[in-house]
Amino acid sequence: MTVRRQDERPGAQEWVPQGGGVEDLREAAGGCRGCELWKDATQTVFSTGAAQASMMLVGEQPGDREDRLGEPFVGPAGRMLDDALDAAGIARTSVYLTNAVKHFRFELRGKRRIHQKPVTGQVVACHPWLEAEVAAVRPRVIVAMGATAARSVLGRPVTIGDVRGAEIDAQVWPGVAVLVTVHPSSLLRLRDDADRHAAFRGFVADLHAATELAERR
Repeated sequence: MTVRRQDERPGAQEWVPQGGGVEDLREAAGGCRGCELWKDATQTVFSTGAAQASMMLVGEQPGDREDRLGEPFVGPAGRMLDDALDAAGIARTSVYLTNAVKHFRFELRGKRRIHQKPVTGQVVACHPWLEAEVAAVRPRVIVAMGATAARSVLGRPVTIGDVRGAEIDAQVWPGVAVLVTVHPSSLLRLRDDADRHAAFRGFVADLHAATELAERR
């Protein structure tokens, strides 16, 4: 029997069912204790969308609204993503949406829960869920939205500006192309209208590129 140190994070692999479909994974994820984030989060936020999609979109983690409702991309960033998908001619129901980390990490300030970026250990601990999702969905293209998602998908840190919008042949996902883009929440932080509109067009262009990649594979 393996003895684990009290401070050692077990990782999600102990809770991931082998060979399960998306619904099997979603049900099992509700009991995941692979890192400490489950203690403060309202619930596990797993995925939404088509279970056999050609395109998988991966974000960072659920936000406050997602944590309360139990579904990814239903807050302000989700509305921005919906607008971009619509502009790119992609039906939200045709893609698979998930996050690199399945629980909301936050700092409590008064009654407000302020988003905190997941640390590397939490991303790594949650990675077995993403592996299982890719195996179940079998997408042609994975779109990693933001640095945390890119770190999880590629298994290494990258600078978004260096790799954005280009096809990445990630050996960790045989037969699957990876495209890195910004997280839709980054557009919300832009105060200048012209900057925000330009960033939105760039995001839509990346989604177009992902669609073309999926069609070629």
